[in-house]
Amino acid sequence: MTRAAPNEHSLIVSWPFDEGQGNMARDIVSGKDDCIAFALGRGRFQPPRHPVWRPGISGTALSFDGYSTYIRRSSGEAGKPADALTITAWIAPRTYDIDHDHRLCPIVNQHNRELRQGYAFGLYKHGSWSLQLGLGDEWVEVWCHDQPIRKNRWSFVAATYDKGNGTLKLYLDGEEAARLTHPAPASITPCEADLLVGRHNEEEVLVGPFVKNHFDGLMDEVRIHARSLSGEEVFRLYREALEPHGGQIPEIPWEDLVLPRELFSGDRHRPGFHLGPPGHWMNEPHAPIYFNGRYHLFYQSNPKGPFWQSIHWGHWVSEDLIRWRDLPPALAPEPGIDPDGIWSGSAALDENGVPALFYTAGNFSLNPDQCVALARSTYPEDGDVDLVRWTKRQTPLATLPQDDEVLPGFFRDPFVWKEGGRWIMLVGGGLQGLGGTAFVYVSENMEDWAYKGLFCVSDYAKYPFLGTGWELPVLLPLKRDGADTGKHIFLISPWGPGANKVVHYWIGMFDAANLRFVPDEEEPRQIDAGDFHFSGPSGMVDPVTGRTLLFTIAQGERTLEGEFDSGWAHSGGLPLQLSLREDGRLGVEPIREIEQLRDRLLLQLADVSLEEANRRLQDIRGDMLEIEVAFHFGSANANRYGVSVRRSPGGEEATDLYYDRLRERLGADRNRSTMDAKERTTGIQEGALELRGVPLRLRIFVDRSLIEAYANGLKSLTTRTYPSRIDADGIRLFADGDLRIESLRVWSMQPIF
Repeated sequence: MTRAAPNEHSLIVSWPFDEGQGNMARDIVSGKDDCIAFALGRGRFQPPRHPVWRPGISGTALSFDGYSTYIRRSSGEAGKPADALTITAWIAPRTYDIDHDHRLCPIVNQHNRELRQGYAFGLYKHGSWSLQLGLGDEWVEVWCHDQPIRKNRWSFVAATYDKGNGTLKLYLDGEEAARLTHPAPASITPCEADLLVGRHNEEEVLVGPFVKNHFDGLMDEVRIHARSLSGEEVFRLYREALEPHGGQIPEIPWEDLVLPRELFSGDRHRPGFHLGPPGHWMNEPHAPIYFNGRYHLFYQSNPKGPFWQSIHWGHWVSEDLIRWRDLPPALAPEPGIDPDGIWSGSAALDENGVPALFYTAGNFSLNPDQCVALARSTYPEDGDVDLVRWTKRQTPLATLPQDDEVLPGFFRDPFVWKEGGRWIMLVGGGLQGLGGTAFVYVSENMEDWAYKGLFCVSDYAKYPFLGTGWELPVLLPLKRDGADTGKHIFLISPWGPGANKVVHYWIGMFDAANLRFVPDEEEPRQIDAGDFHFSGPSGMVDPVTGRTLLFTIAQGERTLEGEFDSGWAHSGGLPLQLSLREDGRLGVEPIREIEQLRDRLLLQLADVSLEEANRRLQDIRGDMLEIEVAFHFGSANANRYGVSVRRSPGGEEATDLYYDRLRERLGADRNRSTMDAKERTTGIQEGALELRGVPLRLRIFVDRSLIEAYANGLKSLTTRTYPSRIDADGIRLFADGDLRIESLRVWSMQPIF
């Protein structure tokens, strides 16, 4: 609805945000419709989208996405308060900025701090908030730190200034929260900058197209007055707004706070049957745990935008490892042990069977700035079966070992399991001049940990691709046909100069008595042949089936502009099962539950020529597919052959998955993957694959921009592609010689959310 302007002569602007739809917001004082900036409104990868609207305190509220949503009013059309000011708003922030230079995430601002002009009103780190003014030749700030604005709930905030008494005041929910009396009262120095709602008007680039200091959350009933309202008037506005709600601040369902997945449903590149956040940025899935009949999986998340910053733990839950449900972020940076980030870790059940999370806590005010921290589920107290609520221990479990050889400042990604009646923890790190390592700790009670030395160390001089440090160390047992083999797989992600940042692994023996890993071979191997798209390992032994499961991140490899315009970044890989084969090699397969996602069998062929298979494939199209193909050699003389996917009818765009028989290499040729000059997916990706005389069998998953291929249960290849053409959704087989197709099946696939 559109309401009439209130009988208030001092109002400069008033945005009630009652439109409930569209991309315009009306200022009921001037009658002007202001455009709402929104990245998805550009329509680069799907039809243009409008910003999100949600129920508000009165009518509807506007949801600011944390990086691209804002309103701009040009300086010439924005009234400038002089001798007095009041700003009021209802806000419900989702996140806070992780910032260190006292730049606000504004509710509203029209200021230049350096020139001491104008005004700014907004939030800072961990919910502290401030009104800031240019008064005469000074920049004056009043802060409220002891009553921070709480996340995920409505708060009524007000800020006032009165030149008559020189006092700046802040009000929270109708009550005064802070005040500052300036000894030299002056008028507010006018600023010629534009007036912005939800974005800082002194832009500071974070990276690429992303700028810092955007408001993230819901906003309603924003008003700016050219006079100072009294405390009684502020309280009356607060109480009047709550009358329709029985005098109580209404709760906000979590579904109204999170960005809806439907917002991205038309994106032609966003995967549908792979794990991903509701929106914005994610990195490695980690800390898998089974509890109360459900699988929980967490992931590195920035709910504030599709870029790296403000790291939280996102959270999914599933009953079958296939179909998942979003839950609120499990952990967020807070004052205390982890003010600057919640980085990767793992999960375990404590002595009472209650989940605990082990994570890397970031505190930039310390050196080193990382430690291992612990959070426990509140389930025993409140029956939280979804594991939404966690209580953090405020002292570190472990810190960087005090040894001159230890690489300073590198201590992250705890991996914890229980064995032999005690908990064991690996933490990634490095040794100066030697290479990467994992530090090992033990505990009898999950609270007190003793350092036990180095689990395994690489030789940087000999293997520089293993980097100077290791992230995400993971140790898992390897089984064969469900039986223990006595072997383990040890996985790491290299970091530092020269590092090849993909998953490397060794197969070997875990010496439990000495807490050391002894690899069968000195040089590690790679699971995946697609450079950097298969990384960030985590894993668990499934207590239901006994399988060894592996989870990874499928990096997006996009330009920053592509991530800005799409509103999301990165995906999870398919859950994998690892095993030890009869020939001693690692077995790698998607979990069998993936078959439940098959929708329709589009094509099934057996013992046909390549030409016949391609004739039948002409009518098979789709961007969410599973393809199984077995090549039959016989008298074939082909050396390079495979499957072309995401192919346009004339082959102008295509990604070719191939096997080079003479070189024994599995690869992806992306030189024709896209004609979009703004994308950067190109080149050859490949890795070693020894078939030892066995015909090639490929199982390929095409999920829009994400492609995974699994060859003979031995090797995976994960890659990304972003075709520009809508009709780049075909399949074609190819070979450089004679080749028959033993079998071919193609299914369409269903989404997992």
